[in-house]
Amino acid sequence: MTLGLSLAGTHGDAAALAAVARRAEESGYDSVWTNEAWGNDAFTPLAYIAALTSRLRLGTAIAQMSARTPATTAMTVLTLQQMSQGRVVLGLGASGPQVVEGWHGVPYRAPVQMTREYLTVLRKALAATERLEFAGSIFTIPYSGPDATGQGRALRSPMPAAADTPILVAAMGPKNVAMAVAESDGLLPYLWSPTHWRGSWGEALEKAPDGFQVAPTVLACVGEDIDACRDQVRPRIALHIGGMGSRTKNFYAALVTRYGYAEEVRRIQDLYLGGNRAAASAAVPDQLVDDLALVGPLAHIADQLALWREGPLTTLIVEPTDFAMVEPIASVW
Repeated sequence: MTLGLSLAGTHGDAAALAAVARRAEESGYDSVWTNEAWGNDAFTPLAYIAALTSRLRLGTAIAQMSARTPATTAMTVLTLQQMSQGRVVLGLGASGPQVVEGWHGVPYRAPVQMTREYLTVLRKALAATERLEFAGSIFTIPYSGPDATGQGRALRSPMPAAADTPILVAAMGPKNVAMAVAESDGLLPYLWSPTHWRGSWGEALEKAPDGFQVAPTVLACVGEDIDACRDQVRPRIALHIGGMGSRTKNFYAALVTRYGYAEEVRRIQDLYLGGNRAAASAAVPDQLVDDLALVGPLAHIADQLALWREGPLTTLIVEPTDFAMVEPIASVW
């Protein structure tokens, strides 16, 4: 299991991004990972970091498929792979209806079929060996719909191929996880539980081929006061359970419910969606925090990591509440 670092929280600050990336490389991290929602994009920071580092793998966790056509994603990856000498790991996700329709202004489609077709088109474009043609239920290239001009023609990228780019998928629902295992090179879970993962992920992961990657993003807070550390990560857990989706469609809430926290999930959602975010955060129990995050003194975190190492993880992407924790976390790795 290698150690990755989530760069969530740099918020486009170039100086901070440069400093953290250099520190991560110097202290032994294998990779750094960027994300996107409806603020910064995931790829621009990686291009910047590629110029400042020489060894770090550069991952997106995650880039939203709805934000870009498969061909646009391929163009970006082909360019970044050339600029970074092949260090890019592409993490993709379907996002949710609120962001897809509310921000990107495109229809939210069933993620299993959409992701399967997206990956097929993307891999053909990254291979750059033949003209890009595809006919599916969601994507048709060249486009041939009723409003087509009829002048589209199949094209092949002139960029150097990057067919070996690892492609990981952020999936949580059982069908989507099974599709990710069958169609991609790895899984990017969020709110992974080292004690309950088998109930939600185990059946699909049992069928994963050799070399399949599992790289969850894990909240972390280092400090002597474990209760204070828990309080630092509660708001992020409450945000995902309570606010990243509606009451009827929230993938994170559904996942934590499958872990056995149904009552806690209902209470967190009620409070969060009722506008009381502070109370929603306070409603996240210690047991759930300890189940999903790395918190407390370094010695305690070292003990926690032993449990995380027992599962199928290939990379653990830590998301610290403060970047001052970058080196301490690496020291117990």
